[in-house]
Order: sequence, then C-alpha cells, then structure tokens
Amino acid sequence: MRVLDLSRLLPGPYLTRLLSDLGAEVIKVEDPQGDPMRWWPPMQGETGAAFAALNWGKESIALDLKTPLGVALLCEMAATSAIVVESFRPGVLTRLGVGYETLARHNRRLLMCSITGYGPSGPSAQQAGHDLGYLARAGVLERSGPADRPPAVPGVQIADLAGGALAAAVALLAALREVDATGVGRHLEVSMTRGALGLAQVELARRQAAPAEPRGGGMLSGGLPCYRTYATKDARFMALCALEPKFFARFCDRAGCPELAASGFAQGAEGAAATAALTRLFAGRTQAEWVAALAGVDCCCEPVVRPEAAVLDPGLAVETVAVAGLRLPRPELGAALEPPANVHVPRLGEHGHAVLRRLGVDARLMEAAIASGMISGTAAAGNP
Repeated sequence: MRVLDLSRLLPGPYLTRLLSDLGAEVIKVEDPQGDPMRWWPPMQGETGAAFAALNWGKESIALDLKTPLGVALLCEMAATSAIVVESFRPGVLTRLGVGYETLARHNRRLLMCSITGYGPSGPSAQQAGHDLGYLARAGVLERSGPADRPPAVPGVQIADLAGGALAAAVALLAALREVDATGVGRHLEVSMTRGALGLAQVELARRQAAPAEPRGGGMLSGGLPCYRTYATKDARFMALCALEPKFFARFCDRAGCPELAASGFAQGAEGAAATAALTRLFAGRTQAEWVAALAGVDCCCEPVVRPEAAVLDPGLAVETVAVAGLRLPRPELGAALEPPANVHVPRLGEHGHAVLRRLGVDARLMEAAIASGMISGTAAAGNP
C-alpha cells in the first residue's frame, strides 16, 4: 500500500508512521524548504530528533506544488497510490490544483485524509492553531490540573495524536475495506478539535447527569483519595489508582493505614482528611522504597517515571528500534510486527529520482523535473 504524505509537523507524520509500521510504503512529499520539523531542536546529527522519530523508514521527494510541473508530478504519483495524507488549511490543495476531486480523476480508488484543526467548513475552519488551543476549544484542557492553578499543559499532544492521527488511522483502515468492496475512494476529513472533544464523552455524560465537579475534583481527575498522585520523600511521585475497593484495601493494608480502607471514595471533609493522611504517608518514603514496599501486591499503585525509564522497564517489554543513534519505541498496534528493514531518516528530496522512476512517471515529466532542478539526475544512494 503506497501512501503519499504531504503533511508536516506532528499529526500527519505520526499517522503515516503508524501506517509504515503496518507495512505501507510511505513517500514524504515535501516542499523545497522541507518539513519545518527537520530543523527543530534538539538536533540529532543534521536533523531534528523529533523529525527522526516521526519519519524514519519513509522516502522523501521535494516537489514545488506552486508550479505546473510539481502539480503534474503529484498527479502521476497519486495514480498509483492508495492514500494521500495532508494537513494544510481547508482549500489549500484545491487552490494549488491537487485537491481530492482532481487527484481522484487519476485514481478512482484513491483515499485522501485531511487532518485539520477545526474541520473543512464553518467560522473557525481557516483559523490557525496548535494542540493546546484545540484542547482548550474542545473543553478538555479545562479539566486538567488542580482547581487553584491554571489548567495544566499536557505532557504529550493529545489533540494532535489521539484526536487527529489515531482517529484518522481508524477512519483510513475502515475506508480501505470500503474501497475493496466498492472500488471507489473518498475524502476523509478529520478535525483534531472534534476528535479531542470525542475523548471527553464520559465526562460530558457525567456532567449532564449530575452537577459538574470543579477542576481536579472529579472521580477520575483527582477528586478521590484513592485515585490521584502523591509526592514521595525524594520529591518524586506515586500514582494511586485503586478505584476498586479491594485494591484500595490491599494498598492500605500493605502501606500500614488499614483505618483508611473505607475512605477511598470519600468526598467532602472525610475525603479531604483521607487525602491529607495519604499525603503524609507517601511523603514518609522515597519512590524506590514505595516500589519495594508494594512489590507483589496487586493494588494499582505505580511509580511516576520518565519516558526514558519506561522504555527500559522489563515489565513492559517495549519493542524498540535504533534510529539515527536514538532508541525509540515502536507504536503499540496490538500484534507482533516484523523487524523494520529500513530505519533510515530521509534527507530532504533524497529519493526523488528513485521514487519517480519506480512509480513509472512519464519520462518527459521526469526529464523536466531534472532539468528544472526539482529532483537530482541520479537515484539516491540510500534507500532503493
């Protein structure tokens, strides 16, 4: 399955990274300046570490879609591709002459997936944005952090990755089945903001059924003694998530506070007292001491660790891949994956000649691309 990835930055490249892990051939179509993430620090050699994480194993071709030649080349490439992924503002590709209707005339089975901030139409469609803003508009950010502080900025990009990339992956995989059945593709529109709002379905249902708790006071947002984070003696943290009474009772028994076993779901004054008692309790030991004390006890209490520690956790058995001197986890896709044959991070435009030749692009167009300098006149020395 061939995927043309016209997207930049995070959501689209993460989506095509997932498709690549599932076996797709991903061709990254960049403008002559390249994906801006190539230059984002920190750098790993000559490329940004974030770019390497998202784009290893792909091929790169640089096309100037503001020229008739670039448009003609993309149309030829789309004729033999299954999917086109893009993340421009709505209408940009149409103005360039490579919108879905145009590309579909070259390939009726083609799927296009557009990942946008606010959807293809409406008063916010043309508005610029990033993950934090999408979460704010979706009502998700308002639920993060304690009530006496500003909403907490999440440590990962939830709207970009879950609301955008993962939602798009589900839509594309379903649409591929539809293409198999009908022989006709379609244009999928994924809004990162609407996708993020979809993640709040349980919270929305609870708020309609009962008065809303303040930020940080909900059942799953820190309002229960048995479900929140606690600081340890060495200024690290433990995550207590013992929602079931049996797990909280086991924790209390091992932690030496059996008198709190019935207060896991307590709120009001009783809940505040239980939380204060647990805060003092956790502060009496280091994180390592808590891990040792709770070893072998099935009580839903875990150390809060850094990502680099999680990758090395033998209990998680994370499958990693070495890319440009980086050790990166492979996406969790529910099945054992074949070891990657290609972990090369592509240089800008590195595979232009090889890609066009392999896709059988019209020889006159290829000659014109070489003559114009849009692609080099020889195949890349890297990937085939």
